[in-house]
Amino acid sequence: MHEAGHALYEQGVDPSYTRTPLGGGTSMGVHESQSRLWENLVGRSRAFWSHYYPKLREVFPQILGGIEAGAFYRAINTLTPSEIRVEADEVTYNLHILLRFELEVALIEGSLSVADLPAAWNAKMEEYLGLVPKNDSAGVLQDIHWADGLFGYFPTYTIGNVLSVQFFDAAVEARPEIPEEIKSGSFSTLLGWLRENVHRHGSRYYPHELVERATGRPLDTAPYLRYLEDKFGELYSL
Repeated sequence: MHEAGHALYEQGVDPSYTRTPLGGGTSMGVHESQSRLWENLVGRSRAFWSHYYPKLREVFPQILGGIEAGAFYRAINTLTPSEIRVEADEVTYNLHILLRFELEVALIEGSLSVADLPAAWNAKMEEYLGLVPKNDSAGVLQDIHWADGLFGYFPTYTIGNVLSVQFFDAAVEARPEIPEEIKSGSFSTLLGWLRENVHRHGSRYYPHELVERATGRPLDTAPYLRYLEDKFGELYSL
């Protein structure tokens, strides 16, 4: 669902922008907002699984037959530190991003050598998440980004997390029927709002302009923090 969010963004750009500088997403932060929106706001939601869990049980009756929907929902939203970023829960995920960003800065500034990177990684993992990776495959080598030259990319995931909730809230404010439609397995209204307010514009607007046009305010962490508090407060009776 994460990668499908990226694809939906690209597919929704106004066709008249094809083969022009306006074709494609306006920034990777906005791009990651689309992937994280579909992955988390939809794919990890109670509404989504109220519709799809019975279908999943039909496919895997021996494994899931005795597990109720509520237990499954809690299981896919369990908060527990993870060595692997892409397997991280929504609360600890941003600690993975902070770790990588701080190491990137140190590498670029020259205060950290590549040879010392594995040890620095493990130290920060222990500091932030209480884990020491069992090997470098589960540690410093788990992401392709640095090997691909994508320095400075990781913060776009946290920007995407923040924007995903801001966009989703704006969509629901404009179309209050969206949560109930997700419960019935329908996503056309949500996708239609994203098409109209985000996707179709491609790179026509700078990211901050697009966010303000779509949501009525600049990038704001408050909706994201409230979302985490509400969702996991309910799950953990906080």
